[in-house]
Amino acid sequence: MSQESQEVTALREFYAALSRNDIDATCAFLDPQIYRVEFEGAPNSGTYRGLEALREHIASGRSTWAEGACKPEVFHTTGDKILVDVHVHVRLHGNEKWIDGRVVDGFRFVNGKITEFHSFTTAEKAQAWAGTPTSATSSE
Repeated sequence: MSQESQEVTALREFYAALSRNDIDATCAFLDPQIYRVEFEGAPNSGTYRGLEALREHIASGRSTWAEGACKPEVFHTTGDKILVDVHVHVRLHGNEKWIDGRVVDGFRFVNGKITEFHSFTTAEKAQAWAGTPTSATSSE
């Protein structure tokens, strides 16, 4: 078994902080000049630049959850980019029905901080952003 990269370890911690609604801990992984793109059709779709804009974006989106988590399942590394297959399983406030879906998030790190964070609806779109081939590291 190969040793996990510092970036993959950081991403595991990033998702854990997000899932427990710890906005400060989530944002601690972000570079002050973070660039975020969330796919069209997502509740908070759009482009966000800078730590404060992303803090507001994360807090706004996370505040709608009554319970649930975004669980990273597989990490794919290609060059300086990491793609993460994510299982989203959340229940929103005021709803009894759970939302269950999958997205692929793309990240780029510089000096140990996330400088880019993209979300994609398909692996193909994520791979086009990252380039291929990819190597996978399971979260198991």
